[in-house]
Amino acid sequence: MKILVQDQDFDIATEIKELSRERTDIGAIVTFTGLVRDFHGENKVNQMTLEHFPGMAEKQLATICEEAFERWPLQGATVIHRYGPLAPGDQIVLVITLSAHRGAAFEAAEFIMDWLKTDAPFWKKEQTNGGDHWVDSKVSDEEKCKKWQK
Repeated sequence: MKILVQDQDFDIATEIKELSRERTDIGAIVTFTGLVRDFHGENKVNQMTLEHFPGMAEKQLATICEEAFERWPLQGATVIHRYGPLAPGDQIVLVITLSAHRGAAFEAAEFIMDWLKTDAPFWKKEQTNGGDHWVDSKVSDEEKCKKWQK
């Protein structure tokens, strides 16, 4: 399991290659990459700044991944989350899950992202043509997390 919180960009292909190198027991690799959109509602987003609580962010991401490993037969996972100022089109987050079967890899990746959107200590501030504002978590994100509760 690899957890990184960083300001620099990441290369998806490099991360997949690193995680799956010399592995023949993997039947599925699922990736999710979150990007900065150039809009939020009616407003044009010019930049997004992500802040985090160092140490706590990594710990929470590790906890989320550990729970995914308990729930599904995963053979590897990588989560990279960026912070700092980002422009529309920039990559924000990468989740990679490996499993012998696609169902487990897809479900685990969705689980990690759903919890990351609601429980990880990251804060987003958007700079838009309508002014700057902090982004609150969405009710729809909270609803998605309910399906994962034990």
